[in-house]
Parts: sequence; C-alpha cells; structure tokens
Amino acid sequence: MMNQGNKGAIWAAEMRRYQDPISGVPIKQLTDYASHSHHLYFTDNGWFDEGQRVLFISDRNNATNLYSVHVESGEIIQLTDLTGRQGLNVCLNPSGTEAYYQRANRITKLDLITLEETVLYEGPNGFHLGQLSCTADGKHVITVLSENLSHRIRIDLGNGYVGHREIMEAQPFSQIIRVSTKDGEMNVVFEERNWVGHINTSQTQPQLLTYCHEGPWELVDHRIWGCDMDTGRTWKIRERTEPLEKVGHEYWMEDGLTIGFHGFRADGTGFIGKINSDNTGLEEVEFNFRNWHAHSNDFSQVVVDGRAPLTLMIYWKKEENGFSQPKILCEHRCSFHSQDVHAHPRFSPDGSKLLFTSDKNGYGNLYVLDIPEDARVLPNFMNP
Repeated sequence: MMNQGNKGAIWAAEMRRYQDPISGVPIKQLTDYASHSHHLYFTDNGWFDEGQRVLFISDRNNATNLYSVHVESGEIIQLTDLTGRQGLNVCLNPSGTEAYYQRANRITKLDLITLEETVLYEGPNGFHLGQLSCTADGKHVITVLSENLSHRIRIDLGNGYVGHREIMEAQPFSQIIRVSTKDGEMNVVFEERNWVGHINTSQTQPQLLTYCHEGPWELVDHRIWGCDMDTGRTWKIRERTEPLEKVGHEYWMEDGLTIGFHGFRADGTGFIGKINSDNTGLEEVEFNFRNWHAHSNDFSQVVVDGRAPLTLMIYWKKEENGFSQPKILCEHRCSFHSQDVHAHPRFSPDGSKLLFTSDKNGYGNLYVLDIPEDARVLPNFMNP
C-alpha cells in the first residue's frame, strides 16, 4: 500500500475471484479488509469513470470514509479523510465528476478528480438530514430535514429499526429541500407533519422525485409518493389493493419515468412490480419466498435478495411470453444485521453486472458479477 490512510491514498488491490458454489457464476470480491465496507444505497448509482470505478464507504482505520475501487484491477483510492465512525449518505452527480456526502448536519461536495471539498449546506439544530439524491441535470441535491425526536424516543434505525413505528406515530415535521450544487442555495420544495424519507430523483426528469411516508409498510397511510418540484404537486403512486399489504423499496428505472418496487400481499405472498410515475403501466410478478430488496434497470431483468434461510440472489429474465422461471444467480449469505451489511443488489447502468454487499465472511465487503448472457445456464429456483 502507498500513502495509506489519507485523502488520495492508493490502497493495493484486495480483489479475489471465485465461482459461486450453486450457480457456478464467476464472482469478484472487490474489498477484503477487517472492517465493514459497502456500496451506496441501492437506489443510488455509484458507477463512474465510464463504468470503470465504483464508490464505496468503509470503516478502515476506525474511521468512516468514502473510497472508489477500479472494478477490473481492484485498485482502491481513498477520497475523503474524515475521523471517527459516523454514517455517510452519498450520491453521485450524473456527470460522474462530483459526489455529495452527508455527515451529521452537513452536505459536502467532493470533486472526484481533484478531491477538493466544498461545504454546500448545514442543517439547523433539532433536525436530521436524510438520504441524498441528485437531480438529472446535476444542478441540485435533494434531501429531507426531519424533526429530531431522539430526546423522547429511543432510536437506532441503522441497527434493527429501533423506534421505527414510534417515529411514524409521532408524525415529525419534515421538509423536502433542494440545495444548489453550485452555490448551496436552499429552498423548501414540500413540507408536512409526517415522517418523510427515501428521497429518489428521476434519472431523466430534473423536476421529478419520489419520497415515502416512513414506518412499517403495512401501517403507514401510504408508502410511495410522487412530487413535481417545479409546482410542489404531490400524489400517491401504487395504492394498496388490500388492507395490510406491504409495498416499498421503490426506485427509478433508467428511463426516469418508471418506478420499480417490491412487496408482500396480506397472506405473505411476495411480488415485484413496476409502474409509471403517472400510475399507468402497472405490472407485477408474484413469488413464494421472503426477500429484502429488488432492483432492475428496465424490467427486462430483475433480481431480488432472498432473506434467511434463503440467502440467494434470485433472477428473472423477461422473455417473449413473460418472465422466465426464477433462476439462482448466486448465494449472498448476507446477515442484514445492520444497514451497512444489507445486500442492496444493484445492476450496473448498462445491466451487464450486478453489485452487492455481503458479510458472509464476517465483515461487509463488495462483490460484483457479470450477468450471464443466456439465463438458461443458471439453475432453476424451486419455491420452498
């Protein structure tokens, strides 16, 4: 390693290769350090430098910092030099030249070429800053200011969702805010007395975003909401079809008009789905096991991460007459013990690779695989 532990430090490759024991698919383990490492939240693209590098967050040297890894060579570059172990929310500018990170009450812009940092915004006392998402034109970072209720509710959301229902029921005051990536100017897009979170901006429509009412999915008044930031209009997306139905983990597909999601019927049946932001074009596929997340770029192929005891990546390929029988892409053996070790599978922008995190070896690490061109080589998944 050279210059280890400082901004700009180059870390030697930690990459190793192996074949998945169930599917036989070749897999690269991109990180291997005695601390947790994980890629960005699955709704956020972390691929940049023409798809050669991926952003990731790691607790190396007992400090949480942002890094990048070259997917082919495995070379790692340290991008920030922060001290202490604190959570980072990170998003990437569509240009791939800037990243934005939130730590505590501050949003900072990071130039990915020079590594120069600029503080864009500091939130007021008494509020939390939420997840970041960059608009399609790269001009704004969107986030949520949410009333801090930790003085009266025991909260540990990152490690077991402690306080999840209690915050929902308390209906904290929340504001969706838009922060200029040029000069940090802030304006309020929308506000209400509800626990607002899961901000996601469209990849192609700078004025569109989705947000959610946080809380247990079957208990919130409604989960997926659309918002036009230019007009302030908000609307419900994909309403429940039956009481206690769970729908969530919404994400934008690459066209910036279609929203993917997954959920569970009241009887426990799982499903993946897509819907246009104007509530047209609904399509759903059911399955008979529990999962944590789902992802797709255009609903031509979909992956979900099964939860214990079914710790597999299950894959569907769109064919002429509908989706193929579900296939086993690989095992992930992820514990999901904390947010840092959620699998959070995400396709690369061109759909050729799948990136995920797993702590199957004790620490969270990044893994990547090439999607087989012919899904028929993958073993069929038989519902338990």
